[in-house]
Amino acid sequence: MTTFDVRILGTGIVSRVAALSLARIGLNVALQARPVDAAPSADVRTYALNPTSVQWLEGLKVWSALPEAARTAVLDMRVQGDAHASQIEFSAWQQAVPALAWIVDAGALENVLDAAAGFTPQVALQAEPAPAPLTLVAEGRASATRALFGARFVRHAYGHTAVAARLVSDRPHAGCARQWFRAPDILGLLPFDSPEAGRSYGLVWSLPQAQAQHWLSASAEAFEAGLMDATGGAVGTLRLSGERAAWPLALGHAEPVTGTGWALLGDAAHQVHPLAGQGLNLGLADVVALADTLAEREVWRGLGDPVLLRRYARRRLVPNWAMAQLTDGLWHLFARENPGWRELRNRGMSLVNHLPPLKRWLATQALDV
Repeated sequence: MTTFDVRILGTGIVSRVAALSLARIGLNVALQARPVDAAPSADVRTYALNPTSVQWLEGLKVWSALPEAARTAVLDMRVQGDAHASQIEFSAWQQAVPALAWIVDAGALENVLDAAAGFTPQVALQAEPAPAPLTLVAEGRASATRALFGARFVRHAYGHTAVAARLVSDRPHAGCARQWFRAPDILGLLPFDSPEAGRSYGLVWSLPQAQAQHWLSASAEAFEAGLMDATGGAVGTLRLSGERAAWPLALGHAEPVTGTGWALLGDAAHQVHPLAGQGLNLGLADVVALADTLAEREVWRGLGDPVLLRRYARRRLVPNWAMAQLTDGLWHLFARENPGWRELRNRGMSLVNHLPPLKRWLATQALDV
């Protein structure tokens, strides 16, 4: 009978990356399997992965297994404020990197990770993961297990809902991500190559709940007209491709994130606004920090030792806190409809755009969570 070192609860991306990462350092992992009778559904989610996350997936031999249409390089980024002249532009060329980020199909990445876990001898996919000295909770923001370990989740709702969809334009995207910061909404278009190569986008639109519900129930034609009005036709005529999805937005963090024999990873430990596209990057950075912490432990120290797990928590405390503060601060800055605040933020964006050293520093922060 196999004895496991770690059991992982959760069926998403972070749980699979954690299993593969810990198997790579020689640990036997019991990983929660997806329900076999789960009804298939169209997944409209797309994630923005920074180069650090991509490098980690490459090391796990996962990145190269993704279909070409499931990963698209972001070569440029344009962020627009309330005023037409207020914008910030970033480019991979200026940063001297192959891409600012990669937009990845969530469902495709989950499938590749599941297949990799199934072929890894040190990982056992189980409906109910067997007990182990260390339990990792990677169940997402709605985790029910963390409360069983005594962790509480401090959550501050924004009163906004994220509306997601897949879109197709009549113009090529040229690898350019677009974002509009306005009061009271924030609209992001992520360049993608599915369903049509070179012309597709992943939409993430942060809206007050009433407006979000309106656009979720609107006809496809009305929704497309709303997008044309919101983007000013800057990316051409957008056509809805498939269903729309939505989820509530909040700022949140768990207290504590570790204890004797357990640790939280990803959205089970923290939740940030998607305006910076860093949610999954934070989760993958959690995995890297945990794997390094366990690999560096003293030979006499057990995997569930609370002192050891607090080392992981300390490694992630400042990066996770900093990203939460950044995204929360930006949201509050652009949520204010007061003319004075509007003038301040628009002038600030224009100023930053004309200060290359500051732009490079901002881009570097996003490239390396």
